[in-house]
Amino acid sequence: MIRLDKDGGLWIATLDRPDKANALTEAMLSELAGIAEAAASEAQVFTLTGAGKVFSAGADLEAARAGLATSPVWERLSTAIAAFPGLSIAALNGTVAGGAMGMVLACDIRIAAPGSKAFYPVMKLGFLPQPSDPARLTALIGPARARMILMAGQKIDTETALAWGLFDHITPDTETVLDTARALAADALAADPAHVAGIKALCRP
Repeated sequence: MIRLDKDGGLWIATLDRPDKANALTEAMLSELAGIAEAAASEAQVFTLTGAGKVFSAGADLEAARAGLATSPVWERLSTAIAAFPGLSIAALNGTVAGGAMGMVLACDIRIAAPGSKAFYPVMKLGFLPQPSDPARLTALIGPARARMILMAGQKIDTETALAWGLFDHITPDTETVLDTARALAADALAADPAHVAGIKALCRP
């Protein structure tokens, strides 16, 4: 349910469970975390995307009820992505929801197809967000807007996400999301990895 495509230094990990809106199981999260950890020493650009019309609906409901919602595997994944020394891109083919926000927030750049929404209904569901997610969200959009999402349960539409800085670019259509990601990856793929890592370190808040 995770598809990994490698094109030289570019790795593209695809959530491939479109019949379930790419809802995440513990096995999928563990596999993704392992891929992100391996990418640190083998890839120059790491891209996340999804199959179908939704990036991810978050945790699979049955798995969430069984304890996945509070599993440390979410934090393992987002930590691995944040620690990736190259360029990381979330290429959102559609809406991102719930715990799936963590991996998206950990990426360096977030691009999205038209109609993509973002929401993280932890207040309604009775869970705390994963430990690093609120700080990353706040760094991107500010504390009040982070509370709009995490505490007021607001579903953020594409245009609002772009205006707030949650999304960095909106593609013309779903079909061009990966093409746009590849174009954004070009300079990092052509550069010395140490140079890429050095610039990334300088950009950290």
